[in-house]
Amino acid sequence: MSKRRPQVVAVIFGGRSVEHDVSIVTGHQIMSAFPTDSYRVVPVYIARDGRWFTGEPLTNLDNFKGDGALNLDGVQPCLLSPDTRHHGLIINPLAGRFRQSEVQRLDVVFPALHGSHGEDGSLQGLLELADIPYVGCATLGSALTNDKIMTKMALRQAGIPVIADYWFSRETWLEQADDIVAAICSEFDFPLFVKPATLGSSIGIGRADTPDMLRASIDIAANFDRRILVEPAVTSGIEINCSVIGTGDDFQASTLEQPVSWDEFLSYEDKYLRGSEGMKSAERIIPAPLSPELTRHIQQLSIEAFKAVDGRGIARIDFLARPDRDELYLNEINTMPGSLAFYLWREDGFSQTDLVQRLVRFALDAHAEKRRNMYDYQTNLVAVASRRGLKGSKGKG
Repeated sequence: MSKRRPQVVAVIFGGRSVEHDVSIVTGHQIMSAFPTDSYRVVPVYIARDGRWFTGEPLTNLDNFKGDGALNLDGVQPCLLSPDTRHHGLIINPLAGRFRQSEVQRLDVVFPALHGSHGEDGSLQGLLELADIPYVGCATLGSALTNDKIMTKMALRQAGIPVIADYWFSRETWLEQADDIVAAICSEFDFPLFVKPATLGSSIGIGRADTPDMLRASIDIAANFDRRILVEPAVTSGIEINCSVIGTGDDFQASTLEQPVSWDEFLSYEDKYLRGSEGMKSAERIIPAPLSPELTRHIQQLSIEAFKAVDGRGIARIDFLARPDRDELYLNEINTMPGSLAFYLWREDGFSQTDLVQRLVRFALDAHAEKRRNMYDYQTNLVAVASRRGLKGSKGKG
C-alpha cells in the first residue's frame, strides 16, 4: 500500500506591518508544530519592504537577526500567483537565461501575519483569487475584525456589549482638534484610551488622564492610522480572554484566562519582549477565577461574537469585566493571536500539533464549502454586445 503524500503547507510570516517581528515568532511556532511525516512545510517570508522569499534557511529563527536570512544561500524570491492554474508559489519569478522559475503547488496556506497587509483581508483576497485553501477568517471577517471601529458596530448590531467610544478621522483631527477634544471631554470622564483603528499588539495605544495628554495621545495614534478611536478606561476591572475555534456553524470555546499583569492594557513590551515565547510567557491565571455561570456566559458570547463577524479558524477574544457590578464588555477580537492562544487550548487537552491540524482541516472544509457556490453563469451577452456594438449594449446613446 502506497504511503500518503504529505500535505504541502505554506506558512507565511513577516509582512509590511509594525507587527513584523511578532509575526516571525508566530510563524516559527506554527512551523515547529507540524509533524514532518504528514506535512511538508514551505516557509514564506515577507520582508519589511514587501519582497517575498522562500527557502529552508527561513525555518531557522536565528537567521532573522537584522534580516540576515535574506543573504543566505537557499533563500529564493517568490510570489503567490493569483492564477488558479498555478495553485501556489512561483519561485524565482524574474528568472532569466541562467535560472529558471518553478511552481511550488500548495495544498493549504497558513497565514501567520499580524496587522496590516496580512490580517486585514489583503492576503485573504489574494488567496481567494488563487483559489487556495487557507487557515483563518475569510476576506470579510479579516477586514472587519482588523478595524476596531467596524468591529464594534457589528457587535453592537448583534447585541454584544462593547465599551462606549468616540471616533474620528485624521483629516478631521487636523482641522478641528479643539472641537474634538471638547466633545470627548464632555462625553467621557478621564482616564481615556486612544487607539489607532486598525493596529494590534497595543502599538500606538495611549492612556490620557488630562486634555493635554489626550491631544498628545491622539497625535501619536494618528501616525499609525487615518482613523482614531477614543474609549473611557474600565477602571477597577479585570481582563478575561477566551479563544474560539471552528468553521461554519460548529465552534468551540476554550478555557478562560485572566492576565495577572493587566493594568488596563498590556503594552507591546509586556506582550512580546518579556520572554522568548511572547504571549505564552505572560503571567496569567488559567482557568480564570470566575463563577461557572459567568464562565459559560463569556464562552457563549465569544462564540456569538465570532459568528457575528463571519469568523472561522481561530481567534482570541478579549473581555473587560467588573464582576462585582455585573459589567462585561467585549474589547477586541484577534483573528491571528500570538502563539495561536495555545496556552488556552492546552488546558482542554490540545497539543500544538492538534491545534494546527484542526485549523488546516477547517481551512479545507471551508474551501470545499465555498466550491458549492456558482461562479460561472453562461449568457450570450458578449455575442449580443458584439452584434449591436459596445455603445448599444447598454441601450441607446
